[in-house]
Amino acid sequence: MDQPSTPSSSPRNDFQAMHSPLSQLPRREPVTVMLDTPLREALAIMDRRRIGSIIVVDEHGKMPLGIFTLRDVLHRVALPQVSLDEPIASVMTGGVITVKPHTTAYEAAVIMARRGLRHLLVVDDAAHLVSIVSQNDLFALQRTSLKDVSNDIRQARDLPTLQACARDIQRIALTLLTQGMAAEPLTQFISTLNDLLTLRVIELTHDEFDLPQIQWCWIALGSEGRYEQTLCTDQDNGIIFECENETATEALRQRFLPFAQAVNNKLDACGFPLCKGGIMAGNPQWCLSLPEWCARFRGWIEHPQPKALLNAAIFFDFRPLYGDEALSEALRSWLLDETRNAQLFLRLMAENALQCAPPLGLIRDFVFDSSKEFPNTIDLKMYGSRPFVDAARLLSLTHGVRQTSTAQRLLGASQSVNFGGDDVAAMVDSFYYIQSLRLRHQHQVLGEHGGGNRINPDMLNELDRHILKEAFKQARKLQSRLRLDYRL
Repeated sequence: MDQPSTPSSSPRNDFQAMHSPLSQLPRREPVTVMLDTPLREALAIMDRRRIGSIIVVDEHGKMPLGIFTLRDVLHRVALPQVSLDEPIASVMTGGVITVKPHTTAYEAAVIMARRGLRHLLVVDDAAHLVSIVSQNDLFALQRTSLKDVSNDIRQARDLPTLQACARDIQRIALTLLTQGMAAEPLTQFISTLNDLLTLRVIELTHDEFDLPQIQWCWIALGSEGRYEQTLCTDQDNGIIFECENETATEALRQRFLPFAQAVNNKLDACGFPLCKGGIMAGNPQWCLSLPEWCARFRGWIEHPQPKALLNAAIFFDFRPLYGDEALSEALRSWLLDETRNAQLFLRLMAENALQCAPPLGLIRDFVFDSSKEFPNTIDLKMYGSRPFVDAARLLSLTHGVRQTSTAQRLLGASQSVNFGGDDVAAMVDSFYYIQSLRLRHQHQVLGEHGGGNRINPDMLNELDRHILKEAFKQARKLQSRLRLDYRL
């Protein structure tokens, strides 16, 4: 078996390796057996080859059907005292997760971290087994890896350690950005580690308070709820708690608030600024029982004033982060049932989604707003990503799409609105291209006051200007579809 080469000690080379496709990394040939191979024979092969896993393939020896690891030996063979004469098919782990050779090492690491996996199988376009990659293979490529940072977060016992982890996340994200990592995996990377950091803050703070013995859930809102955090992001969060007795609601809230405020302050210390609008779990307005959340949402839906529509644009992107996810899922189900036929609310949401038209000019390629602080610039958040985000949210509410990310919402609603597959793919690609430009620019102005989302298109190269223009055209096409569907 080929062994991975010793990684370079240069941090730059380490990160370049992590950004490389799996096909360019030192290749490990997988060791395979058939479905009917006796356990005794498979274990002998693993011992002889000194490997911790073996792949189970079809009769042609090409398509992976399962994996058998040393962990399976303990939990599925030794403890249940399974006979070694049994076929390996009876104890293997089926439904293996596979990736393609063009998947980067960091993308593979993110998949492993999110799914709690130790191995990924690399397959070609015909789903034939090419190689196997393990956590150790990936994390040997760099000294400060996703595994290292995530382990540091999980093992953190105090705020200074978590602050150091937050700096590591920012540093690695910036390095990956300079190496050219695409916006989609980069935002997933940022969201994954930020989630782990937030979870650890909540866990440590939980131990400091005597919280009510009831079901409750910490929810992420806004860009965090959509898995679309960039390098410049503040906090948007809330708490849902269980309470069937209306008279006890306020007393329960008062017990949660000091805890939530402590979490908000610790997240602020870790580099997630307090929300200027007060949209945080430590605010009594957003620490609510499930019935209170439903009542609050119903008020916005039945009385869709401008402030209500603005709130909906933030709060309807919620997702569970810590605690009893069933509360969040119940609120999502209630919301989708409530909005599906709320025609006035949906129409006004559509009008709201059309307010930020892509900045395309008739004579010039781009048009600018009246910003005096940043003249001749385009706000990529308001006029670039927001048209996609607002349209995707509206489509999800109209067609019952439970996902919260913009790309998943567009894809989930595509059949209901009869988008062509290529049209949806172009819209998703355009959205992520604009996100990529935002990330690149935020890196350039990091530490400066304001302007993190504003670019001067004249400072872009010719190719970027052309792609940005085409991305804006896709946003305009999406808005045209809203005008048609809602007769605006």
